[in-house]
Amino acid sequence: MASHCNSSPQSSLRLFLLIFATIFQLATSAIIFPMCSDSNFTTNSTYESNRNTMLSNLSSAGWPTGFSFQILGEAPDQVFGRALCLVTYNSSECETCLLNAVEAIKTNCALSIRAGLWYDRNCFLRYSNTNSTISDEKSWSMILYSTANVSSPISNPDKFQDVYSNLMDSLADRAANSTNLFKVDTAKYNASITFYGLVQCIRDISRDDCYTCLQQYRSQLRAYAEGKQGGTMSGFQCYIRMELYPYFDLSLIDATPPALPPELSPLPKKSTGKRRRLIIIISVSVALLIIGCFIGLLLIRKLRYTEEEMLTNNNKTLDLWSRERSADFPLFDFNEIANATSNFALDNKLGEGGFGPVYKGVLQDGLEIAVKRLSTYSGQGLVEFNNEIQLIAKLQHRNLVRLVGWCIQGEEKILIYEFMPNKSLDYFIFDETRRVLLNWERRFEIIEGIGQGLLYLHKHSRLRIVHRDLKASNVLLDAEMNPKISDFGLARIFGPKELQANTNRVVGTHGYMAPEYASEGLFSMKSDVFSFGVLLLEIVSGKRNVGFHRYGHFLNLLGYAWVTWKDGSISELICPTLTQVSQRQIERCIHVALLCVQENQVDRPIMSDVIMFLTTETIILPEPKQPAYFNVSVTEDAAGSCSINYVTLTNLEVR
Repeated sequence: MASHCNSSPQSSLRLFLLIFATIFQLATSAIIFPMCSDSNFTTNSTYESNRNTMLSNLSSAGWPTGFSFQILGEAPDQVFGRALCLVTYNSSECETCLLNAVEAIKTNCALSIRAGLWYDRNCFLRYSNTNSTISDEKSWSMILYSTANVSSPISNPDKFQDVYSNLMDSLADRAANSTNLFKVDTAKYNASITFYGLVQCIRDISRDDCYTCLQQYRSQLRAYAEGKQGGTMSGFQCYIRMELYPYFDLSLIDATPPALPPELSPLPKKSTGKRRRLIIIISVSVALLIIGCFIGLLLIRKLRYTEEEMLTNNNKTLDLWSRERSADFPLFDFNEIANATSNFALDNKLGEGGFGPVYKGVLQDGLEIAVKRLSTYSGQGLVEFNNEIQLIAKLQHRNLVRLVGWCIQGEEKILIYEFMPNKSLDYFIFDETRRVLLNWERRFEIIEGIGQGLLYLHKHSRLRIVHRDLKASNVLLDAEMNPKISDFGLARIFGPKELQANTNRVVGTHGYMAPEYASEGLFSMKSDVFSFGVLLLEIVSGKRNVGFHRYGHFLNLLGYAWVTWKDGSISELICPTLTQVSQRQIERCIHVALLCVQENQVDRPIMSDVIMFLTTETIILPEPKQPAYFNVSVTEDAAGSCSINYVTLTNLEVR
């Protein structure tokens, strides 16, 4: 790639800023895999308080050993927690990863009585009401591998697989017999292809269990990543990764593990060889480059903006202040919001997401509000804040949450919404006790309301908008249980003739993402249709699409729904609390849901057709095709042991 750089200081700084910002944005696209139980705890319970405190302790206790085990409270509200960072992480990286994992597990498994989460393939966090790992947790694992084939020709495939197997066998054996249960190493296939392997077990399992887990994962990863450029498999007890490029410090290969407690970053042994000198030179160069980047950022902040950029930002500021003058969208003083929430008291906290905490408040005129406060450490939240404030002010629909106002003062950035007394949809449908409050008539009204809200976003609003994060927790319920779609931080405006867009930063929630978005970053109105189909199946069944649970031989709701549809056993899918209802209407909803979650986005209907299919029984529906993620299943051999089949995800890491 050829490039030309203007020699003026301003243009050089702007080019540097652009390159650095691009790298940073790509590098911070986290891959999150939550595992949430079906069983929920009660909001504001002692168990929830113990869980939140324990998670806070875990996030700062992962160093220097890279592992932390915590117990908090007394039975039946006792919580057990574990945290693990990969050996490739240093102290600050470990703490940052665990802090992000804590926020992610609270968002994705808000009320789950036990949950686990791998954050960006670099750290693991779990909590439970029991100290033992149950069978569902032992069988849960995730496989990620690149769809790209090995770039160099493989003249001897058998040798290629033998080199991989021998490396992983050796790593598993050496890791299980090490003091800190990890090992990294390399192996050459030929002059141009080198395997780079890493294995690691959670610290408090036995050596035998560690070895068994690593060997099982090694075999499964080989089956899926054969001939590919690399892959990762992770679960509750162990983690393995193989790539054809160096992704860890090579000095870890020969480093002697220190005495317990083990360190994550042991010092390399002294060596005068050329290879050692080359590693030192590269390491110093990278360190200087990082230092230079930070110095450059400080200079850029000090120089602020060029005249053109200042003008652009002034125009944005004027635009925001012009909205302040609108009675429908006022700017609030921070002290007013602090008083309304009793200074953001814990008793007023409604929940917490990736953006930040949400509090209940009451304004001086008696209006009840929900206050979303941007976390000061959330760089991603700032983007969401700007996006939501520009979008939702232009949207008016009974099935969209209404923005009351906003506040920006110093580091504080706050959005104020109308208060929803019945919380969110997931609060009801995934709880065994509360779901009985939603009879079929109420559920269908919620389904139709969500559909009307999406149709407005896609077609009838002044802007054509793709939400990109439609899920049960983002559907709020008012006093009359009317649904209102919320959280437009990830939404994207589409032009009049724009049908599809692409992004390098895939954001959203595992289980609701359309396959073309999760694997290639492609999103469109059909991405929201897919999410709506998943949500429709969850409302009908009262079960999460993904989590700890198994549905027969499937690990997600989509595969199970498809099999029951094909076998004519669809009654098994319907929530047991839905008795004496219109079986025909429920089956039609399932039919429509299967049309929405089809693998190929071309086959999915648009939202106007979805609404028509749901409300007009005289229309003959087309036959659905096999849904996406159908192959996420469990197969059992003759001995009764389980293996897990997975779909392929691409663009897993920027390189």
